[in-house]
Amino acid sequence: MSIPQLCDDSFSRIASLMHSAVGLSFSQSKKPLMNSRLAGRLQQLGLRGFEDYAALLESADDGGEFQVAVDLLTTNETYFFREPAHFALLQSELQRSRPQRLAVWSAASSFGDEAYSTAMLLSDLQAQGSIGGDWSILGTDISERVLQSAVQAIYPAERLREVSDQRLKRYCLRGEAESEGLVQIRESVRSHVRFGQLNLCMPIDDIGTFDVVFLRNVLIYFDPPTKSAVVDRVLSRLRPGGLFFLGTAEGRVPCNTPLTVLAPGAYRKGPAK
Repeated sequence: MSIPQLCDDSFSRIASLMHSAVGLSFSQSKKPLMNSRLAGRLQQLGLRGFEDYAALLESADDGGEFQVAVDLLTTNETYFFREPAHFALLQSELQRSRPQRLAVWSAASSFGDEAYSTAMLLSDLQAQGSIGGDWSILGTDISERVLQSAVQAIYPAERLREVSDQRLKRYCLRGEAESEGLVQIRESVRSHVRFGQLNLCMPIDDIGTFDVVFLRNVLIYFDPPTKSAVVDRVLSRLRPGGLFFLGTAEGRVPCNTPLTVLAPGAYRKGPAK
């Protein structure tokens, strides 16, 4: 069977649906990416072409296929302690402020690498007496599939390439036999982390307020107006003076919430003093 090719009409239909439903933005330059990410799915479903797939996504009874398409179009590489300068800054700030309670939100948590990286850091700081034991991390994502994986907390060892040997010993279990090459995060870390599904383009339920928010490497999927709306929506859940992290390659996003720049991709909520 030949690989299905995405025509302009089907691309426009799928892109329009993704934008209206979940805020994802796909310019014409993303057409090859959409083709490559979804072509295999068409073959799995036995569909003749992207016209049929677009019709399936548009139907009221899609059998959950829309969520599958979102998963395929938004999954990107992730690994533990990505952009280490952010974690170093977080450590420095917490060692200075020494909070007894701490709430962190990983707002685009994907497979959980970011949430568990933060949990390892906070576990270290708690052991050092720099923070209290009352800390928690919420990881949210639009993809149910990646959240299910995050809860299991099992990863290829290569994804933990930036984790120190000491942390690997303290916080990870190495797989053996048929599980060789896999690593599971220990329960002592996982007990501080919970996950839930959330669409950043919709009003956010009362999930509480946070002292630290990560919103990294997800804004690339949104157009400029959606980016600004998402950032303000997320920042409404960050307490004044809290820390906010964007992907360093994403640059500062225009928003109505005052932010003070601390470092590339790192901000404090509130105007500079």
